Amino acid sequence: MADIGIGAAAVSSRYMAQVQRKRLYSGILLTLFVLLMAAGFNLAENRNAGGFLNGITHIFDFPAEVLHEAVRNHANLPALFAQFLPSLIETVNIAAVATLLGALMAVMLALLSTRGLARYPRLIPVFRRTMDAMRAIPEIVIALVLIFILGGGPVPAMIAIAFHTTGALGKLFSEVAENTDLKPVEGLASVGASWPQKMWLGVIPQVAPNWLSYALLRFEINIRASSILGFVGAGGIGYDLKTAMQWGQGKYDQVIAIFLLLFLTIVLVDQVSDHFRNRLVKGRPA
Repeated sequence: MADIGIGAAAVSSRYMAQVQRKRLYSGILLTLFVLLMAAGFNLAENRNAGGFLNGITHIFDFPAEVLHEAVRNHANLPALFAQFLPSLIETVNIAAVATLLGALMAVMLALLSTRGLARYPRLIPVFRRTMDAMRAIPEIVIALVLIFILGGGPVPAMIAIAFHTTGALGKLFSEVAENTDLKPVEGLASVGASWPQKMWLGVIPQVAPNWLSYALLRFEINIRASSILGFVGAGGIGYDLKTAMQWGQGKYDQVIAIFLLLFLTIVLVDQVSDHFRNRLVKGRPA
């Protein structure tokens, strides 16, 4: 009994020592984080044209000016909606085509990088690092490079978003594929099915609902991405928003019209895709 008591005391002592060590490390990390934040704030404050603390009191001045002009010219909003609708359609088309191309490429990379399913198991790290690289490069960086090469327009935006979408969806698709039941694949292999046949008949039917759900979610994200890329000359409604904001006063009603169109479109797409995602994954509407 004495030995048991001594052993329990030793375990308790080691546990408390670990807890104290963990608290010490956490305190050191928190202190370093606070110091880095303070140093970064001071650096940004010194480089800023105006002081942060002096300017924060004017943070609502610009939104108030935009809203005031929009309210004053609210009668122009229906005509502005019609004016910018083609640009909105272009933005949605960029997102749709980019999502489709990115999803198709992601399917292939996902199957080639999934353990137990890959056709070339030794190349799994290569395909995984490829998706990591595609996912790591922001769309706006790719778009800027392509605009320099191809010129402005929707094509650079579509390629940039599709490139990033491939890496993002490829990772998600691969994680879903890793949880598939391999018995159908083994059954197909036993009758001499080729690798494409095993994937098409044994894997795709199992993962299709989740893959489609992720693709719809990515479509929502890509609509916002295509709007942002318009600011760098990649076409769509983002370019119109940039132009309206650059003109300043007298064009703020256009800014509000574009914001409202984007907001309503994203809400609509979110509701529709959420409905279909629930039907695909759970077999019932939200």
